[in-house]
Amino acid sequence: MGKKSGKTRYQELIKIISDHDYNYHVLDQPIISDFEYDKLFSELLKLEEENPRWVCPESPSQRVGARPLEAFKKIKHRTPMLSLQNSYSPEDILAFDERVKKILGGGSKLEYFCEPKFDGLAVELVYEDGVFSRAITRGDGQVGEDITENVKTMKSIPLKLRKPSKGIFEVRGEILIFKKDFAELNETQQENGLATFANPRNAAAGSVRQLNSKITASRPLRIFCYAPGITESEKFKSQAEFRKTAEEHGLPVSPHIEICKSAQAAVDYYHKIQTMRHELPYDIDGVVIKVNSRALQDELGFIARSPRWANAAKFPPEQATTTIEDIQVQVGRTGALTPVAIMKPVRVGGVQITHATLHNQDEIDRKDVRIGDTVVVQRAGDVIPEVVSPVKEKRPKNSKPYVISKKCPVCNSKASKNEGEVVLRCTNESCPAILKESLVHFVSRKAMNMDKVGEKLVYQLINEKLIATRADFYRLTKKQLIDLERKAEKSAQNIIDSIESSKEPSLARFIYSLGIRFVGEQTARDLATHFGQLEQLITANEEELLECEGIGPKVAASVYAAFRNSFMKKEISNLLKLGVKPLEIKKSAGPQKLDGMNIVVTGTLPAGRDEIKELITSLGGKSSGSVSKKTSYLLAGESAGSKLEKARELNIPILDWDAFQKLISN
Repeated sequence: MGKKSGKTRYQELIKIISDHDYNYHVLDQPIISDFEYDKLFSELLKLEEENPRWVCPESPSQRVGARPLEAFKKIKHRTPMLSLQNSYSPEDILAFDERVKKILGGGSKLEYFCEPKFDGLAVELVYEDGVFSRAITRGDGQVGEDITENVKTMKSIPLKLRKPSKGIFEVRGEILIFKKDFAELNETQQENGLATFANPRNAAAGSVRQLNSKITASRPLRIFCYAPGITESEKFKSQAEFRKTAEEHGLPVSPHIEICKSAQAAVDYYHKIQTMRHELPYDIDGVVIKVNSRALQDELGFIARSPRWANAAKFPPEQATTTIEDIQVQVGRTGALTPVAIMKPVRVGGVQITHATLHNQDEIDRKDVRIGDTVVVQRAGDVIPEVVSPVKEKRPKNSKPYVISKKCPVCNSKASKNEGEVVLRCTNESCPAILKESLVHFVSRKAMNMDKVGEKLVYQLINEKLIATRADFYRLTKKQLIDLERKAEKSAQNIIDSIESSKEPSLARFIYSLGIRFVGEQTARDLATHFGQLEQLITANEEELLECEGIGPKVAASVYAAFRNSFMKKEISNLLKLGVKPLEIKKSAGPQKLDGMNIVVTGTLPAGRDEIKELITSLGGKSSGSVSKKTSYLLAGESAGSKLEKARELNIPILDWDAFQKLISN
């Protein structure tokens, strides 16, 4: 492939992958499989590895996350990001309408732009000549924090607008996490012994404000855009016109808007959205009513920190009271013991609730929740039932504090708490509950992606003793599946085809599917990129694992132990024998001037740090994030800190920029 055709293909890949990101993350209408997407992405990365000068800001590869920040910079908004006045009843909408008409003198024809009030984190996105350049939190309305590197990792945000735009184009929006994704995120936190999030809003806000953007990249963040800031080349006569333009640019917008010709129509919209709020895949806590005309917005102006032309009508909180009849402990795939309250059925927000997670012993002690308690419950994040607090004046006299047993409720093995964690864990690797949840994880969409093998089928196969290990999926026959209850021949064939098509996963997917503690999607990608081949990863020692970007001592120890576990070694060997072939990440075929070298980069240098690392990789070398005995050189610029001191301690050769240029030119 010639240089010109290679550059053309590179630009074509950026467009193709960006379109697929838009279809998947904005429209929720993917048109290719994850496997096909991964092949396209691998092709893009290979071209960038071979041609680091081609890498541009709008490349999908730039979403993986940058080096950790020491702190967030403060950035002043070009125009203030104001908060809305809140109201708490439909009557307040009518009062808002009266205030607007009074200020305008009653002569203007009013219509209101109505949309859901998202419960997330307000941000401002800045595009320059159509290319994403900056993201800023609301802050105090005048000054926010620069969260550009974090927001760049979100695939629902275009790195380049889908139609031409000159100059500055600012858009305000709300970053949030969908209910289903929030449940999965909390499950992962719990399995890894980490604190869970109280609700999707807290999870979204915490994810966006990570100093390490790779953590942000691993979180399922979304955004809805709802207002313009400064737009130099595009002017809008109405809020509705802005929404249409934002959608044409590829920016996610709410599908549930309505243009209301009267205040009463806005009240009707409030009731309509309140009725359907639980059907929405994301959290809302009310609706926002805005004067649609931008000219009238300017005429109405502002009061204090709020616009006179908009009002947030919130929904009342939804809680109920019930009784805890029992507390049962469930076992997850990493052995985590999770206490669950079994409650007398009660309806909250239109949904009957019978169970609520109590997370861990610390949470039970903090809230002092006991069997027999009358408790206040709500749907945390509008989806997960949560015990808010006990009603202590109704507590039975013979009540006793609840303490989780130090034995696994499934296999009766010892349960213990690891240092620095908040959950108890079953220590028996062969515990039936751990194996069951591990198999569900193995077939999941983000792992081996057996799309016809769901949780219910996995449980059915286990109960029928057709599977007990990961490798057993690849031993299943069509006849065995047909013999299962309610499995027709076509359905059985679809399952077999689904299993067969999973045999060539990306290396990152395969690593993630093994369910190693602390190895999420992003960490699996880091390991795959660094080692390239499964065999190299399996045989790596802890020191070599620490050389991988983003891998700390805790993760390195967990990965090292996993690949030396006899059960895991046998599992992987059987999978490979049965035809599973994780795809290798091949190195560039070009000149390998830095072959075998590990060059750590630190300090301020003439070129960007990411660009330098890509150059090192393209020349056959590696660039890990920490200095160790395996480091070949330290490339140090101005303001080099602890890495420089460590290199001196270990007698690692230190290069300045000129010496580095000589090294790569020889």
